[in-house]
Amino acid sequence: MPLLTLKYNTPFNEKNAAYSGIHYQAMRLVSDIYNENIEPSLGGITKPLIPHYITVENLTPWGAKDSSSSTTTNNNNNNNLGNRLRPADYSHLQCAEGPRYDASPFPCDEQINQRFVIWQGDISLLAVDAITNTTDETLTEKNRISKKIFGRAGAALTSAVVHDVGRCKTGEVCVTPGFFLPAKYIIHTVGPIYSEKYRSASESTLHSCYRNVLYKAKELGLRTVALCDISSVQRNFPPDTAAHIALRTIRRFLEQYRAEIVIACLEPNERGIYEVLAPLYFPRDPLEERSALWQLPKDIGGAYGEPQLADRQIRIIHNPQHAVMIEADDDSDTSPHDLEMGSDVEYNNINLSLAAHLTGGTHSFTHMQGDLDRQRLLGDRPRMVYESVLDEGLEGIEHQERYERLLRRAKSEDLSEVSGIGCLYQSGVDRLGRPVIVFCGKWFPAQNIDLEKALLYLIYLLDPIVKGDYVIAYFHTLTSSNNYPSLHWLKDVYSILPYKYKKNLKAFYIVHPTFWTKMMTWWFTTFMAPAIKTKVHSLPGVEHLYSAIAKDQLEIPAYITEYDMATNGIHYFQPVTNTSSPAS
Repeated sequence: MPLLTLKYNTPFNEKNAAYSGIHYQAMRLVSDIYNENIEPSLGGITKPLIPHYITVENLTPWGAKDSSSSTTTNNNNNNNLGNRLRPADYSHLQCAEGPRYDASPFPCDEQINQRFVIWQGDISLLAVDAITNTTDETLTEKNRISKKIFGRAGAALTSAVVHDVGRCKTGEVCVTPGFFLPAKYIIHTVGPIYSEKYRSASESTLHSCYRNVLYKAKELGLRTVALCDISSVQRNFPPDTAAHIALRTIRRFLEQYRAEIVIACLEPNERGIYEVLAPLYFPRDPLEERSALWQLPKDIGGAYGEPQLADRQIRIIHNPQHAVMIEADDDSDTSPHDLEMGSDVEYNNINLSLAAHLTGGTHSFTHMQGDLDRQRLLGDRPRMVYESVLDEGLEGIEHQERYERLLRRAKSEDLSEVSGIGCLYQSGVDRLGRPVIVFCGKWFPAQNIDLEKALLYLIYLLDPIVKGDYVIAYFHTLTSSNNYPSLHWLKDVYSILPYKYKKNLKAFYIVHPTFWTKMMTWWFTTFMAPAIKTKVHSLPGVEHLYSAIAKDQLEIPAYITEYDMATNGIHYFQPVTNTSSPAS
């Protein structure tokens, strides 16, 4: 069979959603004929592909009874219906504050639920009007999604991207034909790189990506759209934050347009987050709708799902005499629900008081509260009365719900790829009867492991232990840069773990630290985790640890003891044991 050669030189006209001339029609015709027999990524070599592409009819809508999602692998297009997660019932909860919302901002709507799909599988196999490709500004980024799309679409897609599209700005979209894909079009978008310093800008840009994809599809008259996870792992976006943005943007779009179908096409590690959060925005029954009143975050977005930046808005206050006492203002949007560990209480930059201006009061017309970004970064803000409550260990409902969702995932997902490494485990008790958690830094492949899975395994192991006092022994022995997770990830882990983890941690021992380790530990505990600063102890050798933990209670790998003897010798320290009774 001769090789099939297709040359793409005619630019794509997005406005009219058609090629000029006959190139595009011919290419689609050839694609329909050959796509089951030709592997484009192999230069047109005849090779059997997946016998059937996935159509919308093969997928299970979110609103389907007793189903939360559908799953399709590359070798199977059957739907596997997952059991619906039972939502928490807060009807009997004794809480003076009550739920965050009196009425659901996202009421149960069967018609919308039937047009929304959560699907795990290869997006390049979907026979829909348009699929989404997440990429960089040059449209040449190689990630798991783009490799599949470009591999099946063939060389014509690469030629179109390089010669006709060229570049795409962050947050914007561009469109190309699907070529050899079963999808008619590919909508390319450039997601933001997340930075905590510019959190608001990152979230707004990610929303723009999802919104622009959906409205571009609407502009082109496309009815079925498949969205990938635009905030890929390599962009450092917190998965739960990204999922909230995606889900509420999709919900607002489906509310506005009543014929379109949106498919959230996810990887296995992304699906669990979406299935847990989707009932908040797409409740399927009254119980899920009532539960969402408690669990929805404070920021539920605007009319299009865009983030609402309360600290950049202008507020009209009733009484200018109370301008400096935000907690006494009747219109204050600060409540115990908003006070999560590791997050800041938000203030308004400008408070306008018309009464002060009209009556000639002593207060100025505008009252500046300072730079919010600087307050978040440096902490130079007045302390609120609620913060003292947090210091005593009470957490906001939203923060607790987030942890409980992670805990449910930790108990249900397969974490064998992390547990099999053996870098984190429980090893006996210390001399006061407290469980000892051992972490071997050398065995933690931080650069080659799913860090989200690592967090889930940490929660799975520690949750039953941290109900009482415990200690951690971290062995920095023979670690390298490949074993170091980013400080951003460490900060996220510290903020996610609830108060009991910090309160009941009685000691954190670092064995064989380097100078750099000591410096980074000081920096982290000073600026990110001051609650555990006094509990961290750097020890030059293993035998120093025997003062707190009996030797027969400490199981450590042989490489640690061999290194310790080679570095410090034998019997270099005689521990003074504590013979007091175990702490209650």
